[in-house]
Amino acid sequence: MAVNSDPPEKMMFQLTLRRRGISDQAVLRTMEEVPREVFVELRDRADAYRDSALAIACGQTISQPFVVAYMTEQLQLQKGHRVLEIGTGSGYQAAILSRLSKQVLTIERYRTLAEGARKRLEKLGYFNIEVLVGDGFDVPAGAGDFDRIMVTAAMEQIPDALIRRLEPGGILIAPVGPHQAVQTLVRVVRTGSGFDRKELVDVRFVPALPGIAREL
Repeated sequence: MAVNSDPPEKMMFQLTLRRRGISDQAVLRTMEEVPREVFVELRDRADAYRDSALAIACGQTISQPFVVAYMTEQLQLQKGHRVLEIGTGSGYQAAILSRLSKQVLTIERYRTLAEGARKRLEKLGYFNIEVLVGDGFDVPAGAGDFDRIMVTAAMEQIPDALIRRLEPGGILIAPVGPHQAVQTLVRVVRTGSGFDRKELVDVRFVPALPGIAREL
């Protein structure tokens, strides 16, 4: 008789996502397959599958599983898509995006986080991700445009320059609002006549800051 070897926490993790309304089967399958425990601090591995954000290096966080799944579902990813992520952190969200798209460029202002994420992702064999140390408010022109853009840190406003990196029909999702208070997830779709903007749910993210960190 087959025995389910998943720990109870991981089984609850999947159940919680479904109960909270995540219904995209590809997203649920990817959340099941990507080992979240690899992307948290050693001290937090027992809590990796709890539905809460956890602290990582450089004063940053790994988002709670529901928020990761919800933001991913809102992007409506397809296998041919090229995705930009602003705010690599430990690399967990990039890992999720990479399993559902063709290519991911993820930008991180903290070198320590970028290097750690790069090693983690390579070790897992996720080779369609490029990790770049850079400024998420100033994406290199040579990076081109993207089918999907996800921002994983709070912006007080979404820069026009970032929205304009969307391909026609492209979708951007970002937490927007004051840095030290509640923000709102905003979804922007590039249409034939401009940009459609929709507010989704309230969230709390660490602030998105301009420039490359001088230390760390």
